[in-house]
Amino acid sequence: MTRPVVAVTADATTVNWNIWGDVAVSLLPQPYLDKVARAGGAPVLLPPIVEAVEAVMERADALLMSGGADIDPALYGAEREKFTFPPHQARDAAELAALAVAERRGIPVLAVCRGLQLISVSRGGTLDQHLPEHSPAVPGRYEPRTIRVKPDSVLGGAMGTSPTVYCHHHQGIDRLGAGLVATAWSDDGIIEGAEAEDPSAPFLAGLQAHGELGEDTVPLFEAFVEAAKAGPRT
Repeated sequence: MTRPVVAVTADATTVNWNIWGDVAVSLLPQPYLDKVARAGGAPVLLPPIVEAVEAVMERADALLMSGGADIDPALYGAEREKFTFPPHQARDAAELAALAVAERRGIPVLAVCRGLQLISVSRGGTLDQHLPEHSPAVPGRYEPRTIRVKPDSVLGGAMGTSPTVYCHHHQGIDRLGAGLVATAWSDDGIIEGAEAEDPSAPFLAGLQAHGELGEDTVPLFEAFVEAAKAGPRT
């Protein structure tokens, strides 16, 4: 069977590349792409170029919203606080546009970290901009964490009720957006997962942890790709 095409949102930054310095690139950590491919999908990078989003998303079978930098607080009616990184407005706009097309077409959406936060914000949710006691002890290193997952949920059906996931986030969901329900939590009560409240809705699930890492999240990616194979649910 032909692999479903999964659009995976990418970041834009500058890097030093071989002998070249300050090269503008659109990029994404390889584990995202490997996880999609391992689950049976064909990953395609979706760069943060808002005018190109719709053309790509009309051809995609699913959308994976990746992690990354902090979302612009203006999108949820807040001022930027001390520990919030400067906004990447082009990425915010491109990913919101991609999500809108995915929801209009009824194709599956899986979100990781920032991706989950952006889905919630798109539906009127808000974020806690800094969670110092929840943040990683060592910046730049993911921390394994066992989370509690609601058994009768998309996340629970795929990963079980106590999967080990890998976390690196200093922000979290404060008020969850409309039409979403929390289905996973950390020991300190932070929402670690959410999905569509209506079980008959197209596949829409998010994990605050970095689902591209670790083995316990493999079944979640497999469920996501299987949903993509089934085609749009409009």
